[in-house]
Amino acid sequence: MKRIALAIVIFLSINISNTWAEGNSTNASKNVRTIKSPRFARGLVEKWISEYEKTQPGVKLQIAKGNQNEGTVDLNVVFDNHDTKPENFSHTTIFFGEFAVLPITASGSEAAKVLEGKHLNSKKLKQLYFLNDDFEEDVKKNKQFEKLVIYSGSNATSIASSFAHNFGEEISNFRGKRISGDDLFLNTAISKDPLGVSFNTLPNIFDLKSRHIKSGLTIVGINVKKNIEKNFSDDAILDDIITVLENDKISEVAVEKVGFSYKNGDDTIIKFLQWVLNEGTKYNHEFGLLNLDHKLAQAESEKIKVVLTAQK
Repeated sequence: MKRIALAIVIFLSINISNTWAEGNSTNASKNVRTIKSPRFARGLVEKWISEYEKTQPGVKLQIAKGNQNEGTVDLNVVFDNHDTKPENFSHTTIFFGEFAVLPITASGSEAAKVLEGKHLNSKKLKQLYFLNDDFEEDVKKNKQFEKLVIYSGSNATSIASSFAHNFGEEISNFRGKRISGDDLFLNTAISKDPLGVSFNTLPNIFDLKSRHIKSGLTIVGINVKKNIEKNFSDDAILDDIITVLENDKISEVAVEKVGFSYKNGDDTIIKFLQWVLNEGTKYNHEFGLLNLDHKLAQAESEKIKVVLTAQK
């Protein structure tokens, strides 16, 4: 009888222990909030997560896995362009900064030699990157451009649409080849094709530690004022480009707002977003992003305050 009683006690102890562990595991998973981000903004988001968790020990944030469906994550990093369409109108977007896109090719490549010394204006860039027979009369057709191969992203999270819309074009009008996966793979594509030309965001073009352009890349020359030419050359320093673009609009450079989109903004999510706007944006420059101008930043802060007030 004693053995039977002991066995029952052990059995019940194991069951209680397992139930407690499962309950804790479920509660832990409920406290985790996931964030999906393209690679160019991931370093910044990871910095935010690290810094925010120091102030909120009970909160757990993590980057979503690459194959995780957007509908199952709490926050999505999205762009303010015409091709970004949330699943439904219940999504809200809070913008925290801007990204800039520059034309690039591989240094020392045949494409780099063709484009060397050129200062392309918007019309010439359109001719280089897009399929369009209806170019304006003052833009002479450059046959050298025709042999160059344009590489553009094809994913919904690609900045291809931002680059295209800056020139009044649709993503379907790109010449050349479409690359699936993250936009960082565009750098790989042009490194393997001597005639390859592409574009990318500043964090994907520059080494964030040295603040200089990454080895193996070269910036395609664009038409800018003489006093800022160096800022858009291979001698550029990332911080100088950011300063120029925050203070002046350059038609040849696509600049787009970037933010978090969410559907179910619980208290944890909204407080994190408020922290991002109040404290997190001071890291924007460090990770190659531009700050919003003062009026836009104020408007986003007010948007969050309204949501927080409504939840109380």
